[in-house]
Amino acid sequence: MMKKIFLLTLPLLFGAASCAPSGSSAATSTEEYPALDYSVSYRDAGDGKGIITDAIGREVEIRPGSYQRVVCVGAGALRLYSYVGDMSLVCGVEDIDNTSLQDRPKMFDGVARPYLMANEESLKKLPSCGVGGPNAQTAEPEKILSCNPDIVISEYEDKEKEDALQERLNVPVLTLNYGNGGLVDNGIYRTLAMLGKTFGKEERAKELIDYHYGAMKAIFDKTKDITSKKKAYICGLGNWGTTNQFMTAQNYNVFHVAHIDNVVTGLAKDGIQKIDEEKFITLAPDMDIMIFDAAAVKNIRGKEYDFSICEAFKNGEVYLQMAYNAYYTNVETALINAWFTAKCVYPDRFSDISIDAKADEITEKFNGAKLYNSMKAKPQSFGGYQKIANPTEFFK
Repeated sequence: MMKKIFLLTLPLLFGAASCAPSGSSAATSTEEYPALDYSVSYRDAGDGKGIITDAIGREVEIRPGSYQRVVCVGAGALRLYSYVGDMSLVCGVEDIDNTSLQDRPKMFDGVARPYLMANEESLKKLPSCGVGGPNAQTAEPEKILSCNPDIVISEYEDKEKEDALQERLNVPVLTLNYGNGGLVDNGIYRTLAMLGKTFGKEERAKELIDYHYGAMKAIFDKTKDITSKKKAYICGLGNWGTTNQFMTAQNYNVFHVAHIDNVVTGLAKDGIQKIDEEKFITLAPDMDIMIFDAAAVKNIRGKEYDFSICEAFKNGEVYLQMAYNAYYTNVETALINAWFTAKCVYPDRFSDISIDAKADEITEKFNGAKLYNSMKAKPQSFGGYQKIANPTEFFK
């Protein structure tokens, strides 16, 4: 039986690290890793039925393990279902995830989306359940009905609209949530557990949660006693739009888990956001290590920005991670990024970790296939995880 979940976000779990002065450590050795504690709210209703509470607090009547025709709508709904559920039950697909179509949203086609890469051929054969994509953020009941589903998995987090959609379709509509972005967050663990309960895949959900949680705890444990640290800057984080070297996050959760000092502090808000050029210039001498998300490369190249002011460019500590936000969070990619970032900042602590092997291990666990070679071959992966040997030429 799954335990009750604590509804805490990662910054709360690790204290107010994102608000710490720039010279302080992000964490100390006295910290404890948060206990794994996840559950779903479910009560038996008899006759094979039950009432489950979805990610936005709706009570939905379901028949666990009975579903044969599944439709997933909204940003990332199919991805989360694919981690736990049986993909052979999917009976309709959004156009954005059907690469056989010419007239479809293609803004993420150059980015590695492992769930799509692992299931691309089967998804090509399915009818449309809607357009999908960031410019078509609404469910399309008629298209969904034409697929004849017996359950709908949705990422449209509006209770009134989800209730109306469920009434229109006359099948359960279960809403998901990604939490704070796919790392140590009880929101996404609860969503995976909810999918496991709904589709009779509780063991699979538990396996995946335990694996993910264990990986993040391993990073935490490897770095928790480090006291002398370089400062790092993460940039180019994608968030429903274009990005560049000024797009960052002071509460980047990988930094919290890996006890990395973030050069960016004191912003008025948390989350992915743009800092102005003046602040970037002010921070540049303290950027011992710079990690660029691949989402930004196409927007930085050719702009002739002088990165020589950045300490990392002077000392050869510039790295490239894979883009992880593409039609919402690719959870497996975010997890690979966590290992990569920790290895970049603390190479001695992670000398036993091969990022290529770790990426294949993670994609096999989440997607059922070793996908790293295919992921790094995508145009917007720019060769995958790497220390950029000549940053000036790379961004030229």
